[in-house]
Amino acid sequence: MKAILLAALALAVVPTAADAKPKAKKAKKAPPPAPVEPEPEIDMTPAPTPAPAPTVAVEPAAEVHEAAPDPAPLARPKKPKRFYFRAGIAHVAPLATSRPMELADVDGPASLAVQNGPIAGSGSTVSSATIPAATIGYRLPFAGDHLSLETVIGLPFTVKFQATGTLANESIAPMALGIPTGVGPLGPELGEATAAPPLITLVYNVAPHGKVQPFVGAGAAVMFAYNAKVTNPILTEVGQPDMSIAPAPGLVLQGGIEAKIYKGLYARLDVKFIAFMLARAEVHHVLVRTPGLPLFDTVEVGTAKMNVWVNPLIVQGGLGLDF
Repeated sequence: MKAILLAALALAVVPTAADAKPKAKKAKKAPPPAPVEPEPEIDMTPAPTPAPAPTVAVEPAAEVHEAAPDPAPLARPKKPKRFYFRAGIAHVAPLATSRPMELADVDGPASLAVQNGPIAGSGSTVSSATIPAATIGYRLPFAGDHLSLETVIGLPFTVKFQATGTLANESIAPMALGIPTGVGPLGPELGEATAAPPLITLVYNVAPHGKVQPFVGAGAAVMFAYNAKVTNPILTEVGQPDMSIAPAPGLVLQGGIEAKIYKGLYARLDVKFIAFMLARAEVHHVLVRTPGLPLFDTVEVGTAKMNVWVNPLIVQGGLGLDF
């Protein structure tokens, strides 16, 4: 029995072959791997085809307006102002010369003192006048505003005819058959008439769009005279003679300058000269008293003719607008 216990003890103390092997070192545990996100599964099922959207008919014009905003309206070019008006005053100064006064239709007792023909050393002239006047013009569209037509309108004015030379200072019939007639000098006053000289010119503007605009022009004019009458006290002492004046045409030469002074307001100075304007005046049934001739209380002289180159110089100034 004792031997059995000793054998069992020996078996417990002596290691077996498996126990004799050296134990391997216990390896350190590696950290667990990071969790891997699972790849998303791809749905291989084909997507359902969407139903087509309903089509809406759109007008082309509406489509353009929806696609882009309206463009800004273009600025309209200013309409050129063709007409212009300048109002002010005009001074008419005739540069007059005349031929000698002529007598015609002399007969009867008058032929004893005077003869048909010119009175030596006689002459006549025309007075000046200042009147309200306005210029109206139209710019021709085909000339780039360089050319325009102009006319001057104004109130009719009084023209006074005056005697010069021997007609004013000496008797027209001093003697008859060697006897003094008693007819004295006429003096300066002869007659008067109402005159209206319409004219038209073609004007060239050197700088139509500048602030200062020089211009030149040329055209034609006619002087009409009416209500003519003799005002000389010697010629009207016995009765009122008949006086008539024929229309007098002339050639107009023009020059001037215009300046823009405020916005659309312009100032203008204009000078015109009317050349070759010959006024022909006639006085019929001239009766004069002859106190020196006892046999003849009055004598009819005949017809007196006056030819005056009027040739007026017209200086005009004014203000105005284009329209």
